Amino acid sequence: MYKQEGYNLVGAAIEVYNTLGHGFLEEVYQECLEIELKLRDIPFQSHPKLILSYKSKQLEKYYIPDLYLYDGIVVELKAVKQLSEEHFAQIMNYLRATEKPIGYLLNFGCTEKLEWKRIIMNH
Repeated sequence: MYKQEGYNLVGAAIEVYNTLGHGFLEEVYQECLEIELKLRDIPFQSHPKLILSYKSKQLEKYYIPDLYLYDGIVVELKAVKQLSEEHFAQIMNYLRATEKPIGYLLNFGCTEKLEWKRIIMNH
């Protein structure tokens, strides 16, 4: 499910990391990744409002991910030393509440390479 699309995303993120390295703020990586996604013709939305639900009832509150790709992949960007359990819990909760199938955590803060994780939700 969305395997090739995920590879496309990670490839674009690796290009951004290889060009910039680590040490910038998350917002800088976001802007550069958006440019890279456009260059690669990867469809995305920046900071879209995703509907949340509880027991099949739509909530008034909504979730705004960093990026939303291919009408099914939720992307959270980080610029921290290392991803933590809280980061995983955050995206898993968002996937559960929005009923979206795939999430990616992309961390540009590591000193050695881009850190990324793919999360699959079975709703």
